[in-house]
Amino acid sequence: MDLDVFVSAHRAEWDRLDALLRRQRRLTGAEADELVVLYQRTATHLSLIQSAAPDPQLTGRLSQLVARARSAVTGARRASWQDVTRFLTHSFPAAVYRARHWWVPTALLSTAVAALLGWWISTHPEVQASIAAPSELRELTRPGGQYETYYSSNPAASFAAQVWTNNAWAAALCLILGVFLGLPVLWILFQNMLNLGVGFGLMSSAGRLDTFLGLVLPHGLLELTAVFVAAGTGLRLGWTVIDPGPRTRRTALAEEGRAALAMAIGLALVLFVSGAVEGFVTPSGLPTWARITIGVVAELAFLAYVYVVGGRAARAGETGDLDASERSADVPMAA
Repeated sequence: MDLDVFVSAHRAEWDRLDALLRRQRRLTGAEADELVVLYQRTATHLSLIQSAAPDPQLTGRLSQLVARARSAVTGARRASWQDVTRFLTHSFPAAVYRARHWWVPTALLSTAVAALLGWWISTHPEVQASIAAPSELRELTRPGGQYETYYSSNPAASFAAQVWTNNAWAAALCLILGVFLGLPVLWILFQNMLNLGVGFGLMSSAGRLDTFLGLVLPHGLLELTAVFVAAGTGLRLGWTVIDPGPRTRRTALAEEGRAALAMAIGLALVLFVSGAVEGFVTPSGLPTWARITIGVVAELAFLAYVYVVGGRAARAGETGDLDASERSADVPMAA
């Protein structure tokens, strides 16, 4: 392609499109039709230049022109409460439901790893000695020790906010870093299971496993489920890089990435609930059975939300991705 000749042949069209976009008054019907035609042509011109004779300055100018034209053609759209409702009743639960073949096995395998680590630590005194000195272990596991006072060490509201922030950040990292073939996700997941296994093993070796479960289960069921969902989704995103299926890798990553971003927002809400339980229920004076019951009810409610509400939305065609009208237009690519 002779770039100078190409620019000379089409500059008038680009200038005309720019002029229409700068109009202060309302466009006539003929002008609106002309704007649509020029937008489509300019998008094609941009594609040809990018594939045949990329020029940074010209590509930048046409990219801005195409973006402005697309905004003018499609119109601006503001989010509303209707969008929030649709997200909570369709997009988010459907996205979690569609990812179930990834996060359910992730949950089962991770729980098995945590249990195995806990058993190994509880039955091997030499492993316990490598974790901390005997006096420190006694301080951790004794009645009123650090494992118990951890949940009441700060005011409930500030503690819940801190827990929520930490867990939401961990979930977001799983979703974002999944694109790196899922390897960072496996490390984050292992760190979480190691922490759980250490607590399980140390309290079990001290004969206080019931106390440990009474402290962890009220909030841990929902909290860990959210982490498993994030990890499973991150692993699926990593696998998309390897095997995008019938879609192009770029399209597959864009679709799965948008769904993962929406998942991060929804999981932040789920973790807010688990953080509230951890801040207000776990350290409360309620009987152990009552605290665990609250945790089980919260977990069952989330699973019902995913499998009933999300399953219905997924079967109706919801994917968790943006609506077609809200996605970036696919620019034609030259052969």
